[in-house]
Amino acid sequence: MKRLSIRARLTLWYTGILAMTLILLGGASYGLLMRGLWQDVDSTLEGVAKAVVQAANRPPAELIPPDLDEVLRRLFGPRFTDRFYQFLDPDGRLDPRWPRFGGEPLHVSPKALKNAAEGYATFETRPGNERSPVRVLTFPVMQRGRMVNVLQVGMSLEGLSMARQHFLWTLAALVPLALALAGTGGWLLARRALRPVDQMTTTARRIEAEHLGKRLDGAEVDDELGRLARTLNEMLARLEAAFAQVRRFSADASHELRTPLTVIKGEIEVALRSPRDSEEYQRVLASALEEVESMTRLVDDLLLLSRVDAGALRWEAEPVELDRLVEEAAKEGEILGRGKQVQMKILGLEPLIVRGDGQRLKQLLRNLVDNGVKYTPPGGRVALSLRRVEWSNRRMVDSAKPVDQLTSRPIDSAVEWAEIAVRDTGIGIPPEALPRIFDRFYRVDPARSREIGGAGLGLCIAQTIAEAHGGRIDVESTPGAGSTFTLRLPLSG
Repeated sequence: MKRLSIRARLTLWYTGILAMTLILLGGASYGLLMRGLWQDVDSTLEGVAKAVVQAANRPPAELIPPDLDEVLRRLFGPRFTDRFYQFLDPDGRLDPRWPRFGGEPLHVSPKALKNAAEGYATFETRPGNERSPVRVLTFPVMQRGRMVNVLQVGMSLEGLSMARQHFLWTLAALVPLALALAGTGGWLLARRALRPVDQMTTTARRIEAEHLGKRLDGAEVDDELGRLARTLNEMLARLEAAFAQVRRFSADASHELRTPLTVIKGEIEVALRSPRDSEEYQRVLASALEEVESMTRLVDDLLLLSRVDAGALRWEAEPVELDRLVEEAAKEGEILGRGKQVQMKILGLEPLIVRGDGQRLKQLLRNLVDNGVKYTPPGGRVALSLRRVEWSNRRMVDSAKPVDQLTSRPIDSAVEWAEIAVRDTGIGIPPEALPRIFDRFYRVDPARSREIGGAGLGLCIAQTIAEAHGGRIDVESTPGAGSTFTLRLPLSG
């Protein structure tokens, strides 16, 4: 079943609420109207009855004033005076001493006669000879504390019935008209209120992966739709950045893979052009194996980063002895530096333990040491140090509190940290390149980087691992004098 649109639902809700309101108001108005009409009828009958009783209490010569008929005709009209006025004796029979108006006599009920004998008036509604019922007041005529007559005053309820009928017909005509007008107005108002949503929908349909730079209109308005537009624009900005990163990532990855594949293809083609001796084939195979290993490392790094982005990488959480990791990284760096005549040293080492993934932290240190050895000229030096510090992470406090992804708990802004510094005497990094050195595939000097190996992912992976452990890597560098990469990790309790 197709669901109604928001515009239709708003209109139906608005019309339904208005209908219930009109019904309640109509019912209350009907009740108040009928109550007022009945009170008017009863008040009129009571006023006439009191006037007649006052006339009856006058001296016998003036018992019936000559103008009483005219007064009654003015109050009730000729139809009342001809039909609904009579005097009864205490037994309920017509009193011949009093004039009797035309029409059928009004019958008195035993209850009304009993109440009159006790001095009480009684209102009753009786069926009339015509279509409308009759409202009858039975009123005692007292003289010297004794009831001498019973006065009955009657009034046709035809006027009351007509007023009620006119009121109901008016409600029956106006309520549907009001609902129709309200429904139309509600539809137009809902359409106008939701017009920005339609515009957002139209704009959103035009936005594609290649045109994520477009933004929704109405974000400057401070209302619900404006907040929605701002939220969607922020989401589009994040999507644009993510798509740009994916495109750049794909392009860089393709470029990095194309180079070793081209080398492998070229060497194999050269080797197949003419017969070669076994040593030449071994050289070609060794070169191809070297390129394959380079591609394997690149693919592993790409897989690691993609799994981190997807949140699918499993991080171990166990005590890790950082001093042992630093020693192992120094040994590996010493092996790497022998061929380049780069000296590897440990300047300071404290026995510190952090909670994290030992293999990933080892990979982090290996990347920093490898990066230092690669960019240090022969005769240079790479030094490692490990110490305990109390460091106020103000930059992270100003933006967002660091979070340990292994435990999903925030790291305090001022705690004890393990600080590992990797200092080299290499070529250094230009100041304009420092903000981007942790970007994927970024190289300060692309030509030189490819000569010495590497795809520009080492520092990015190192920063990713550090952030996953609630830490970070900072860098200080002076071109021509060397660089210092400082890794800070929160110490376990």
